[in-house]
Amino acid sequence: MPPLVGAGSRPAATGNIVLVPKWVVKLLVSPRASRLTPKMAVPPEARHVRIALVDDDSGLITSMERRFSAMRWDHQMLSYPPGPDQLAASRLHALVLNPALSGLDYIERVGAALPGMAILVVCRPVPVADRVRALRAGADDWITKPCHPEELVARIQAVMRRRRIGDMPLQDEPISAGELTIRPDQFDAYVGDEAAGLSRKEYELLRQLAAAQGRVLEREVIYQRVWGYTMVRGDRSVDVFVRKLRNKLERISPTWRYVHTHFGVGYRFAAETVDAAGDAATTATAANDAAVRFEATTFR
Repeated sequence: MPPLVGAGSRPAATGNIVLVPKWVVKLLVSPRASRLTPKMAVPPEARHVRIALVDDDSGLITSMERRFSAMRWDHQMLSYPPGPDQLAASRLHALVLNPALSGLDYIERVGAALPGMAILVVCRPVPVADRVRALRAGADDWITKPCHPEELVARIQAVMRRRRIGDMPLQDEPISAGELTIRPDQFDAYVGDEAAGLSRKEYELLRQLAAAQGRVLEREVIYQRVWGYTMVRGDRSVDVFVRKLRNKLERISPTWRYVHTHFGVGYRFAAETVDAAGDAATTATAANDAAVRFEATTFR
């Protein structure tokens, strides 16, 4: 192979035009050359992450804004502590907060209102009692200033990984209950060969409830897992989709009931015959369905 340019030979030149040998041109435009060109990988955590930073530290804000942009995270930089309703409307996955702007009571209030959102505290050195109080109030982590931007990003990623690990494991194998078989390979539920005809959201809702193995899932938890963000106060999406899911399951399995209401809390999955479910459960379900029936037509 001829020597590379700069390795003992010079290409011919005329004026300002450099004549490059043909073999160099072929090498540069070949598919192999494109494979040798390094590409920047996008971290898995970069997908659909929404985060807000509440601080008045201009240096931290500037450095973290650059880092969030590089991670392709949707981000907000705020100089004031927003209320729970504003945070819920932003559909945040994580909030990074300086409690010097809000007080520790704010962490407890936001943590109680938005249990699906991660809270990380970044602050100057404070007594151990304050750190313990914040962590017990709902903060997922505490980072003491000064801190390196890479460490803060790594801690955010670690918190989000822990929260995903804490979710119910979803089985790839079919789940059978009563007459029903939930099939992940078809994204649907079946009785024999008859499919319920579930939409993707209805299937995800059923799968999350079934994976809980009889435990009650709160509406906020269901919303976080199925829709992927924190539920806005007053949102009845979960109730509407539960009603639609029930109608489809009862159509193919009329003598069984699978999704049960726990008023003020959420829903539970269990296969029970109509007689075993009892009149009280039927009445409770009907009342809950009536409360959301007028909204059902707005969802597709």
